[in-house]
Amino acid sequence: MKTKLILTLILGIVLGASPTAIAQNKGAADMVIKGGNLGDVPFPHHLHQSILGDCGVCHSLFPQAKGGIEGLKAQGKLEKKEVMDQCQACHKQEAGPTKCTDCHKK
Repeated sequence: MKTKLILTLILGIVLGASPTAIAQNKGAADMVIKGGNLGDVPFPHHLHQSILGDCGVCHSLFPQAKGGIEGLKAQGKLEKKEVMDQCQACHKQEAGPTKCTDCHKK
């Protein structure tokens, strides 16, 4: 992860972007995660970032790319309920919602 950040910063400097601007890219504020039969899950990305403070909590398992979770599922590298299991485990520790309909919206 550190190597990736360093390479990104170097590339940004070479292309004329400031390292600060690159380091502050936090991705989309809000996202939608495919939720199967129960409905999709609106995901307040920046809220999770501010609460967790460590992107690796999620991104050690999930890629930082649009459609990354679905891509891993299609490749057989991520089980359907592995995403839910990760979310629920964290929500139980951090007092987040744990009922299906709290997150899944039809």
